[in-house]
Amino acid sequence: MREIAQRWGLRGLYPAEAASEYVGGLGLLAYEVLRCLRKRWEGSLILEQMEHIGVRSLSIVTLTAVFTGMVLALQMGSDLARFGAKPFVGRILAVSMLREMGPVLTALMIGGRVGAGITAEIASMKVTEQIDAMRSLGVNPIQKLVLPRLLALVVMLPLLTVLAHFVGILGGLFISVTELSVSADFYLNSIVQFIKFRDLFSGLGKTFFFGFFIALIACYNGLEVTGGADGVGRATTKTVVTASITILVSDFFLTKLFLSL
Repeated sequence: MREIAQRWGLRGLYPAEAASEYVGGLGLLAYEVLRCLRKRWEGSLILEQMEHIGVRSLSIVTLTAVFTGMVLALQMGSDLARFGAKPFVGRILAVSMLREMGPVLTALMIGGRVGAGITAEIASMKVTEQIDAMRSLGVNPIQKLVLPRLLALVVMLPLLTVLAHFVGILGGLFISVTELSVSADFYLNSIVQFIKFRDLFSGLGKTFFFGFFIALIACYNGLEVTGGADGVGRATTKTVVTASITILVSDFFLTKLFLSL
């Protein structure tokens, strides 16, 4: 953030390239958020954001997960049938959902819906000078605006991912029974016998990082907006694109990290 960089006297240390300045601003904002963790948390604001992020995102997460599970079961069932392994579609589907599809797709959906909303909300406050008014009253906008949204995302994204896992596996069950002639008992028992704790841990572990990245990017783009209503639109688009790329890139490195544990 320009204001943070100027306060710490670091503005001149950043190169002219926009990417380096952007990453540096995200780092400074993350540091400011960590400093705010030592202060009193606004419990009511955090709960309000948790309701906005979690409860209001149930429909899009559920819809995405159920059709993802159905498509995976349909595709894998057709391929496994050539090798006589069609009854084991549940095992492959469950591993795919738990390790990759559930966490990544949920994060992408939340990044598009919630991330864009956070940026638009904070950017609107910025262009109407509400954030400047907060500073003039001695209120820290990072404490009031950024921290509650970041904590809410870090808490709610893993919970939404667990829901996506459950719904996705049920979607695969429906296709397995109706299209692949696999019994429900065999489908569920094969999943229970095959899935290990590390499969669930590796997928859920990523979501804490995804939530942190989404909140940080969304809040930073909102605080840095310029140019009125047109700037708000550009910042919102930038959040969706940047958050999606960050999720996909970080997923690779997080996967390597959790596989090495």
